[in-house]
Amino acid sequence: MREDRKLIVTADDFGLSLPVNEAVEETHRQGILSAASLMVGAPAAEDAVERARRFPSLGVGLHLTLLDGRPTLPPEEVPDLVGPDGRFHTDPFRFGVALYFSPELQRQADAEIDAQFERFFATGLNMDHINGHRHFHLHPVVLRAIVRTAPRFGRPPVRVPLEPFGPSFKANQNRAIGRLASWLFYSAQTLQIRRQLIDGGISSNDHVFGLYDSGAMVEDRLIRLLDHLPHGLSEVYCHPATRRWEGPDNLPASYQPEKEFAALLSPAVRRKIDEHGLKLSSYRVALDGAPERPV
Repeated sequence: MREDRKLIVTADDFGLSLPVNEAVEETHRQGILSAASLMVGAPAAEDAVERARRFPSLGVGLHLTLLDGRPTLPPEEVPDLVGPDGRFHTDPFRFGVALYFSPELQRQADAEIDAQFERFFATGLNMDHINGHRHFHLHPVVLRAIVRTAPRFGRPPVRVPLEPFGPSFKANQNRAIGRLASWLFYSAQTLQIRRQLIDGGISSNDHVFGLYDSGAMVEDRLIRLLDHLPHGLSEVYCHPATRRWEGPDNLPASYQPEKEFAALLSPAVRRKIDEHGLKLSSYRVALDGAPERPV
């Protein structure tokens, strides 16, 4: 494990809506946001790309999406990935089981994943990292596709969503059993995933925070977390937005996007980062990887 402390602060769902895009731009310009994960098929993806081009210091990665939302390919090319409304399925368990056992579903998923990689490449942005909407990149079929495809795109680092129990509990002092269960569940899942990534020459983070408090990375939580950040490369991921919006692509009702937006702009959070001498960076910068273009 790396001996120093490095920090990546990421906004997921970049491109989902204008309020999300506004929050990403503002918190990178004026706050602590250092990276964003782009949903290339989302309604406001083009606006997100235009904003990202103005800020090359923002590490923009690919937020692979196979749940919720709409496919990049025409629905008739991936009919088993979508419902009658042309949108992806919403149940990760049922879809995950079907994907594991169905060669035809795997073929369609591979085609959609390839299309999302190519759509990202067409933006001209360097791919800073890869992760999955609702962490579905942990699925063995999706991870296999990532390991196969990533070398053509410079082997971007992949998020390993493992939140360490000790720092997480110390920072929050609540739901010990739930946090421990989450850590045990993801520890078992990510052990093999790390091996596959290493075998594929793909790097990853050491820790992630936000897994158990998704949508609630508010100011006081971030400040407490920074006091307990472990050695190595930690990623804190958030879902900020300047406001709520209408439509099927809205964030879950339990999320607090406006409060997360405020936390990323908070002078108190910035002071805490400075107090601990933490280094804010993107994945590529933190892992000393050259931002290569696909071959």
